[in-house]
Amino acid sequence: MPHYTGPLLTRPLLEQLQTALKKGSSEASASLDLGRSQQTVSLSADGWQYRGQHYPWPAKLKDRTIYYWDGDEFSAASRFGSGLYKLVPTDWGIPTFEIDGIKMLVSAQISPLDDARRKVALVEPRGKQLLDTCGGMGYFAACCLDEGVASIRSFEKSPEVLWLRTLNPWSPDPDGEHAGGRLQLTQGDISKEIEGIADASMDAVLHDPPRFGIAGELYSQVFYDQLARVLRKGGRLFHYTGAPNKLTSGRDVPREVATRLQKAGFKAELALDGVLAVRK
Repeated sequence: MPHYTGPLLTRPLLEQLQTALKKGSSEASASLDLGRSQQTVSLSADGWQYRGQHYPWPAKLKDRTIYYWDGDEFSAASRFGSGLYKLVPTDWGIPTFEIDGIKMLVSAQISPLDDARRKVALVEPRGKQLLDTCGGMGYFAACCLDEGVASIRSFEKSPEVLWLRTLNPWSPDPDGEHAGGRLQLTQGDISKEIEGIADASMDAVLHDPPRFGIAGELYSQVFYDQLARVLRKGGRLFHYTGAPNKLTSGRDVPREVATRLQKAGFKAELALDGVLAVRK
């Protein structure tokens, strides 16, 4: 799907533009792409103009919501599928996303993109063939492209997430100039798709699955054996686990993951909020 190139609105941004108009300004400088750039917006009583197109002032917008122009009005960047998928603004500009109100990415203490960058650094992607198992918003892929990865095979199961990516200016466009043909994004379930990936064809893997209760198959010994099969000897894997509460869950998920990866043929250690492993 092509990436959306129109304006993105939030409630604070709308208030910024309307305040400028009330103060008598006919123009305002604002970011209509979630902080990627600044643009000059022409203001008038009946609306505002951006990139040569006129937009009416929308009705009151909700907090914690990003709006896009659907051709008729500003609509929330959300869609129902197996749950409610929603693109959510953060203080960093770079959005996170939620499923049924559950935040899928870190954003409280660090931006989602900076969090992805420090995890990507663990697998040293420059010049490598990399497997991105659960693409999400594409922040792992974006960081790998920035770091000079040779190619990325990225899989994302949810059509709703892929749609949100087309609205998010921080999500890399596989057809974009910066990707340069290095990013192959496929809608598919990696637990099945991995069977079609050749032995020892990957130099590194980034594995950021949903939590165990939702996608237990992506924490299974069977799946880890497949990761070991497609990764060359010496190849690096970062597996995000988060830090589930051991007292309430009765489980130590990161250590369980490390143990299974060791059985699959990896040397594994806890790192950041997950496990770093090297194929033996």
